[in-house]
Amino acid sequence: MSFRARSAGRSCLLLAAIAAPGIASRTQAQSVLDRPPNLGGTWVAAPGVLQFNFLHRFSSSDPPARKVSNVPTFLLAVGLPANVMVGARYATSSQIVPSFPNEWEFFGRINPIAEARGGAFDVALHAGYNHAAESVDGELSASRSVSRLRLLGSARFMSNAFDADESRFAVAGGAVLTLTPNLALAADVATLLDADSSEEAAWGVGLQIHIPYTPHSLSLQVTNTNSGTIQGTSVGVNDTRFGFEFTIPLTLSRYIGRRTPADPGPAVQATGDTVRIIMQNLAYASPRIEIARGTTVIWENRDAVPHTVTSDNGRWDSGLIDGGRSWARTFGESGSFSYHCTPHPFMQATVIVR
Repeated sequence: MSFRARSAGRSCLLLAAIAAPGIASRTQAQSVLDRPPNLGGTWVAAPGVLQFNFLHRFSSSDPPARKVSNVPTFLLAVGLPANVMVGARYATSSQIVPSFPNEWEFFGRINPIAEARGGAFDVALHAGYNHAAESVDGELSASRSVSRLRLLGSARFMSNAFDADESRFAVAGGAVLTLTPNLALAADVATLLDADSSEEAAWGVGLQIHIPYTPHSLSLQVTNTNSGTIQGTSVGVNDTRFGFEFTIPLTLSRYIGRRTPADPGPAVQATGDTVRIIMQNLAYASPRIEIARGTTVIWENRDAVPHTVTSDNGRWDSGLIDGGRSWARTFGESGSFSYHCTPHPFMQATVIVR
């Protein structure tokens, strides 16, 4: 290994160490409705969630050949405690370094500030190592939601950009306009701060789609960028590319470990006229609560996907509760009331009325 590669590795570890202070846990899976095509955004996967994204871009040559060139980028990352995520991006047919068509970017990301945790905006620090360019790359990103508009910006650093023995800086910005809970329009632009006449600004536009009743999302996009890495999205190529990105979050605890439902433990003793239960990360935050007769329970959906609150015996049903909305029921009789989510039957909980 070269001195440059060893130094880059040490720098990457140092950045990761600096970025590791413990902060409260985030519980979101990624959705393309959170960001435009060429920005990584400020998200991190929830602890124990494996995030797989498939980004595919292609272009066609001029006639008569009309050869189709494909450039897929695969992202695989896992969420850790303290709002940290580690993973890798792998791109084939990359043009970042001509001698390395298969480009790897190993990275870690931390999300220390989030609107969902009471912050004024979201902030993320991304530190990675691009194997093809032998470069330590970093990105500081921030985003803020204003009504239906989500604004994003980032500053990027590459210690050995495009394997050209020079450090480079880039800036990027973008926006996502939510049209409906499942549909958004997105656009972005990025440029190297010292770009020469042969280096085009990178841009992308996308139709962002959440697939109803699932945790998956899909982006249909047009762009002039190559791979999905920091270096790949910091400079434009000389042709327009079409493609898509599909996101797949997998909660590992559903497939490994316990084969029987975990004991929820003793019921949470809730007092007051109203009690709120959060639905987030495809789960009821309070799987078992104990209340007095006459108490109103409010279920609030903080996921991107709709949920229901459906009695196991069929006596009551909330119908679909979209993300950001809530539903309430007053319990006037004693008993044990088990319920579930119809689209996600593994979501189960109980209300005990004394």
